[in-house]
Amino acid sequence: MNEDFWKDKYPAGIAPEINPDEYPNIQAVLKQSCQRFANKPAFSNLGKTITYGELYELSGAFAAYLQQHTDLKPGDRIAVQLPNVLQYPVAVFGAIRAGLIVVNTNPLYTAREMEHQFNDSGAKALVCLANMAHLAEKVVPKTAVKHVIVTEVADLLPPLKRLLINSVIKYVKKMVPAYHLPDAIKFNDVLAKGHGQPVSDASPASGDVAVLQYTGGTTGVAKGAMLTHRNLVANMLQCKALMGSNLNEGCEILITPLPLYHIYAFTFHCMAMMLIGNHNILISNPRDLPAMVKELSKWKFSGFVGLNTLFVALCNNEAFRKLDFSALKVTLSGGMALQLAAAERWKDVTGCGICEGYGMTETSPVATVNPIQHIQIGTIGIPVPSTVCKVIADDGTELPLGETGELCVKGPQVMKGYWQREDATAEMLDSEGWLKTGDIAIIQPDGYMRIVDRKKDMILVSGFNVYPNELEDVLAGLPGVLQCAAIGVPDEKSGEIIKIFIVVKPGATLTKDQVMEHMRANVTAYKVPKLVEFRDALPTTNVGKILRRELRDEELKKLGLKK
Repeated sequence: MNEDFWKDKYPAGIAPEINPDEYPNIQAVLKQSCQRFANKPAFSNLGKTITYGELYELSGAFAAYLQQHTDLKPGDRIAVQLPNVLQYPVAVFGAIRAGLIVVNTNPLYTAREMEHQFNDSGAKALVCLANMAHLAEKVVPKTAVKHVIVTEVADLLPPLKRLLINSVIKYVKKMVPAYHLPDAIKFNDVLAKGHGQPVSDASPASGDVAVLQYTGGTTGVAKGAMLTHRNLVANMLQCKALMGSNLNEGCEILITPLPLYHIYAFTFHCMAMMLIGNHNILISNPRDLPAMVKELSKWKFSGFVGLNTLFVALCNNEAFRKLDFSALKVTLSGGMALQLAAAERWKDVTGCGICEGYGMTETSPVATVNPIQHIQIGTIGIPVPSTVCKVIADDGTELPLGETGELCVKGPQVMKGYWQREDATAEMLDSEGWLKTGDIAIIQPDGYMRIVDRKKDMILVSGFNVYPNELEDVLAGLPGVLQCAAIGVPDEKSGEIIKIFIVVKPGATLTKDQVMEHMRANVTAYKVPKLVEFRDALPTTNVGKILRRELRDEELKKLGLKK
């Protein structure tokens, strides 16, 4: 589909184009927003709020320390390994102001994963939580990391509260294993040394890399997607354009339960919401639902950003259902397929429809979104402004509307490539800038798109394509199902047979016969699973996405097909 096809698909009030060169780099956006919204709240966590003015001052102190007290140079990589705490935006924006490339790093990584990412990126500095410092102690000597900055959860809180919370975490909950990093410096000492020192704000070109965002860890060796300043500025502007008048500048309160080190939350909360001066409520541990709901009760929040598993968990929480949702006007979903049952339940509980979008790390990440006033449940919406999509056959030829094929995306938010992996880049990006997503999709005549499934997750039953998302959507509509996953298991007769895994809601009962009856009533015969397994939990990523790959690997091991 060319640009002309998409131009008339945008609702009134949404321009089909943005200017990705409106700002030369992220620093320019940050400076403008922090001046414009200086007295507006930017981030809150654990009862402490910092304004945009304070964010600029603190990030300046962090940048000054890096410039005045280390040998780090513009273009060097700094790994930021933090959960959702106030130190995260301070470190990220401080590093970017100093001209460094941010390497977002999952705090839940094992030592092996940390070592790979630090070495692959060539990181020379690390900002980590004290809770993970014992792993850094093992890993740092095996890497090029020379500067380690360690912080505790409550470091940016007032002194008495800081001492209390940090002491409870360390001595009562015993969540900080002993570590020995004699050359490490404390986060607050960094800010103290940088405070009042001159900052020479870097002026990177728009095409320079701002962030290395690692991806592919669930499908193989993690690769660093090179996201440039222009990529991220474009995606900020694209998000703003699609939100239209639904999110006003400088007055919205957004719940931030997804980790900022993940590209979805990173771009939306740290970048797009910074552009329009809105307030992000950082949830440090969304798996602790009671604590999260207690925090939500303190705010008249107008926006919520989540994913399918979180929506389901919250709607099953009695205290959440009793919250005041009168101000809630925008709920965004991404990261995994939104199931119809989850969307309907959320609307029933909160009164707010879910706006599903689609993206990848490689697209910074937002590629498509349902315009808020024109949501089509079950679709991923239309391309964000200045973006075009097409679907292709296995031989690379473009397919007409309504045909099923691999989704390809082209726009200013598409990554520069993979860090030091030309072959992998060439597999994903063609010479014209089209990114092959690996997702199977259909483009409707109205421009809205539906993801049928991941190419690699497709199940082949006697020559018929079966898409796990469809089966999981049907299963999610069965009372008693909390979580579910569908995979293909090798079979001599039909190539593959379908196996489903189910986690039953607490207090509910469900039998295999009930499941089979439900599936037979809702899908054609070849899509009915042959195997059903009930489990207490399913393997998930750190953001709650179910790992079908792990379930497939388990089945292959049982069959002796995988070591």
